[in-house]
Amino acid sequence: MSLVTQLNDYINAAFSGLWVTTVEPDEAERELVEHARRRQWTLAVWDLARGLRFPANAPATVPQVDDPLAVLKALPTLAPVPTGEDATTSEPTTLLVLPNFHRFLNSPEIVQNLFEQLVAGKQSRTFIVVLSPVVAIPVELDRVFVVIDHALPTPDQLGQIAQDVLADHPDGIPTNRAWQSLLEAAAGLTRAEAEGAFALSLARHDELRPEVIWELKAQTLRKQNLLTLHRGPGDFTSLGGLTALKDFCRRALQPGRSVKPRGALLLSPPGCGKSAFCRALGNETGRPVLTLDIGNLMGGLVGDTERNVRQALKIADAMSPCILFADELEKGLSGVGGSGDSGVSTRLFGTLLSWLADHESDVFFIGTANDISRLPPEFTRAERLDAVFFVDLPVAAERQTIWQLYRRQYDIAANQPIPTDTDWTGAEIKSCCRLSALLDVSLTEAAKNVVPVAHTAAEAVAKLRQWASGRCLSADRPGLYVHSPEAGDTSRRKVRRPADPQNN
Repeated sequence: MSLVTQLNDYINAAFSGLWVTTVEPDEAERELVEHARRRQWTLAVWDLARGLRFPANAPATVPQVDDPLAVLKALPTLAPVPTGEDATTSEPTTLLVLPNFHRFLNSPEIVQNLFEQLVAGKQSRTFIVVLSPVVAIPVELDRVFVVIDHALPTPDQLGQIAQDVLADHPDGIPTNRAWQSLLEAAAGLTRAEAEGAFALSLARHDELRPEVIWELKAQTLRKQNLLTLHRGPGDFTSLGGLTALKDFCRRALQPGRSVKPRGALLLSPPGCGKSAFCRALGNETGRPVLTLDIGNLMGGLVGDTERNVRQALKIADAMSPCILFADELEKGLSGVGGSGDSGVSTRLFGTLLSWLADHESDVFFIGTANDISRLPPEFTRAERLDAVFFVDLPVAAERQTIWQLYRRQYDIAANQPIPTDTDWTGAEIKSCCRLSALLDVSLTEAAKNVVPVAHTAAEAVAKLRQWASGRCLSADRPGLYVHSPEAGDTSRRKVRRPADPQNN
């Protein structure tokens, strides 16, 4: 729902305090001014740099205002007084727009005057609109403000910005397919950021190219320190095994589906390729991969963490279709239910759970975990995720494929013998090949420096397999994962498929 639509509804219902969260206060102000002109409302704007101004329907007398307290006290004088026939039929509406006014709300006098004006505004139809990038409402004002989100630009709006940039460059208009890729790349940018990215692409290449947009978007995300954008190489051909998981994600992320996928949780011992799979999935499906580091969301001040997680999820929604990847969830959510951090982890977890269940954007969430016992059980509830997969240590055939991949990557001769690799992970195979190239020794010699996690953490791996057996889908073959510890290496993993009702 657009900003002006929400604003109109709340003003008609006489909500006198409107808090608009926006990272584009100039754009939000422009939309409010245009709407006020159409509705013939009086609209005043005050900020610390430019003082009081009237971009829409100024009153006859403009008061002298020098500070934030004075502008609040002057609000009743801004409303026009109806005369003649209008005196009995007209209900004049006045809006006072205050960009970044949250900076002044640490003053008790300002808070009290703001409260008094908001209470009186319900009868006088004077409305205060705060434009702020954060929700920082003092507890005294919590019940008299409603919060409205100012959404980032839609694809249609981004397309209009691109056309405006190309106005003097008609030869640079991309084809339909390239145009769609361009708008997908620009999703999640503000209007000013999108305009700058389009202009930079024209300056560099004399045409609009998505790779320039992605470059600037990655820089923007790094500055915010909430999400990182992965644009590296690699697809499913660079990963051995995981056949069932690959097939599930390919089918779930096919374009044009009327039902949107939610995501999956990948559970496994360390080093089995969970993170590599998540990054390869983006290239395989043509979606950007946003990495969510839950540790970075933790803020030092009260309310920072909750604001950070809401902002990160808002960016992900704006950049859809995309993949949101959260690695080692059990570490980031380990404080849930405790009191050591004053409930911050619990509130973060609650926000994430609500988003997983309710979001309507085309964002595919992939979470990974190495220790299911430290992950809150609510996380795996149905309709928050589409599936929970267990990624076991690769069996012999899968390890052969992985050896071939990393031999080629590190230019190791194919006739070199492979060391004994029972219970090795893909990461350990890669480490052996890298050490062989680094130290200029054979694979057998390099293997002496590799200690498998199946040996160093044998008890933890056995416990994880036991928990996953019968509870998780197998990442390698269709059906449930069933672990048989008495079986040999090549048949260790069994899969229980659903019974055929015709044979019952």
